[in-house]
Amino acid sequence: MSRYTKEDILRLVREEDIQFIRMQFTDIFGQLKNVAITASQIERALNNHIMMDGSSIEGFVRVEESDQYLWPDLDTFTVLPWRPQYGKVARLICDVHDPDGAAFVGDPRNVLKRVLKQASDMGFTFNAGPELEFFLFQTDEDGKPTARTADEASYFDLGPLDHGESTRREVALALEQMGMEVEASHHEIAAGQHEIDLQYADALTAADNIMTFKLAVKTLAQKNGLHATFMPKPISGTAGSGMHVNMSLFQDGRNVFYDESDPRKLSPLAYQFIAGLLAHVQGFCAITNPLVNSYKRLVPGYEAPCYPAWSSSNRSALIRIPNPRGQGTRVELRSPDPCCNPYLTFAVCLAAGLDGIRRQLTPPEEITANIYEMTPAQLAAHGLKSLPGTLEDAIAALQADPLVTDTLGPHVTAQYVNGKLREWESYRSQVSQWELDKYLVVY
Repeated sequence: MSRYTKEDILRLVREEDIQFIRMQFTDIFGQLKNVAITASQIERALNNHIMMDGSSIEGFVRVEESDQYLWPDLDTFTVLPWRPQYGKVARLICDVHDPDGAAFVGDPRNVLKRVLKQASDMGFTFNAGPELEFFLFQTDEDGKPTARTADEASYFDLGPLDHGESTRREVALALEQMGMEVEASHHEIAAGQHEIDLQYADALTAADNIMTFKLAVKTLAQKNGLHATFMPKPISGTAGSGMHVNMSLFQDGRNVFYDESDPRKLSPLAYQFIAGLLAHVQGFCAITNPLVNSYKRLVPGYEAPCYPAWSSSNRSALIRIPNPRGQGTRVELRSPDPCCNPYLTFAVCLAAGLDGIRRQLTPPEEITANIYEMTPAQLAAHGLKSLPGTLEDAIAALQADPLVTDTLGPHVTAQYVNGKLREWESYRSQVSQWELDKYLVVY
């Protein structure tokens, strides 16, 4: 059931003295974009008449077909609490449409909607709950970000060791003012590293919430003289930032991953969903871990999952089944990082899980031992091969997986692959400080 009608929003804009509305959308690489309008244009916006130049957005359309329209999702209307309280600013998250009214094939939100329709046709509702990690760094005298933190805290520490505690609190309160529920927040293992967990929601809402979350974190950190980054591995030799994704399927209000009669309390559908994720994790790694830097996090030694294994309890596995059962039964995928496009990430994860259900796949035996401590021989004995080691390897795996490319569609696949290969080539041609330190004198 919809939260708002057009009339509701017109009334709220008038009664709340809202002067600006940000019409937000996301490009295929996960960057939040917007067209800002004044309150005088809100009726045009609600009638889908706000146009934007799609040729200016990487991965969208060519110059000769550039006109596109923003169709707002009325239920995403909210006031941005960090903006002035006089002359308020609100936002609407939008779908991108072509001039003929058709949903744009390159809109990530549309990609997710297509897969959600497949799940719906099978009788399922897909829910997702993200756990997002990030770093708070100091800025220099010019306000530019550094990789320094005055923070000396570690896992679950609190102030005064945790210098980011007040910013984390502001973020949580701002999100709740916007109608999102924050389940928990705490300091993470590395100095300056933090985690905020959002309550699960239907996948489209959860993806919208992630985009809002990242905007809130960066905005409020900047207000406090800090720089927030979701970069997966900003500092060598310490933990990187992940975005664990908790997933569940519901049918007629019942969690279909739960089965009281199973020793692990998991249903056949849960096992099939896990098997589908494991079957396609190599292929969708370039989506869940989209940066050159992402693969500096996915290395042994820093509690990031590097091998496609699952466990009903073991945190070293790529897929874990957290303890709650019954309606709380869920599958946790631990490889994604917070730089991913959440719409595309949820789309490929759901498509992989549904593929496991359709084909009635069986997952390998669960691994209860600590994978982080396994030797190469032990890994080989379990048949464990690592996730892609570079963005280039991940792109090749994506191109080789028809399910992933079909889920993204030809347009998004081509644009995403081309953009990421350009990123890889740019990185590959650079000379790093490590190379200078290692080779300049010796050779």
